[in-house]
Amino acid sequence: MNYYYILLDVFSFLIPFIFSFEKKMLYFIQYWKAFFSAIIIVGLFFLAWDVYFTYQNVWGFNDQYLIGIRILKLPLEEWLFFLLIPYASIFIHYSLLYFFPIPQLSKKVTQILTSFLFGFSFLIAVSNSDKIYTFCSFGLFALLMFLQIIFKFKYAKRFYLSFIIIYIPFFFVNNALTGAYSESPVVYYNSAEILGYRVGTMPLEDSFYCFSLLYGIVLVFEYLKKKWNNN
Repeated sequence: MNYYYILLDVFSFLIPFIFSFEKKMLYFIQYWKAFFSAIIIVGLFFLAWDVYFTYQNVWGFNDQYLIGIRILKLPLEEWLFFLLIPYASIFIHYSLLYFFPIPQLSKKVTQILTSFLFGFSFLIAVSNSDKIYTFCSFGLFALLMFLQIIFKFKYAKRFYLSFIIIYIPFFFVNNALTGAYSESPVVYYNSAEILGYRVGTMPLEDSFYCFSLLYGIVLVFEYLKKKWNNN
């Protein structure tokens, strides 16, 4: 059982990584420098958040499912999570974009949806300022939606749709970490710091946390890709 989390990381990553070198997807992997830079830049922010919350006992990790290597109280598997899972998730987005380029939300629908998501997440954050994970996950999501409203990033028209598909494997992976398929959870949460609503076994906050992480990577990746391509 000590290899449970690391095997979950590796197998979540392995298939998308192999298909990255498929002939039709080489256009994506050619931007590996911008892509991994984006994952690292955004991932470092979320890792710092992760470390802080671990020290504050907002969540913790069950040694029963870990190989035992920890850095700043985070297990090695958690460090790998922020490299391997974003790679697999963003690969799904760009694969969908490549093979199904037409479906996308209209500019008006994107703006309406973004405004609704901003208002909803902002209200949840400010009304739950006493719950640190709720406040931070919904607060960060609200900030991202606010930036989307201001700058009208064109990538949202497709990413909103991609996230529906990305959410399917994310649901199974995160439920595997929160006890859906094991005797006890790999990652456990302080009930005083979350709303208490769950999607399967994972806290609702994780869904908004996931979107912020992945869409943040897309925005940074697209910026770096354009910047470095023009040089």
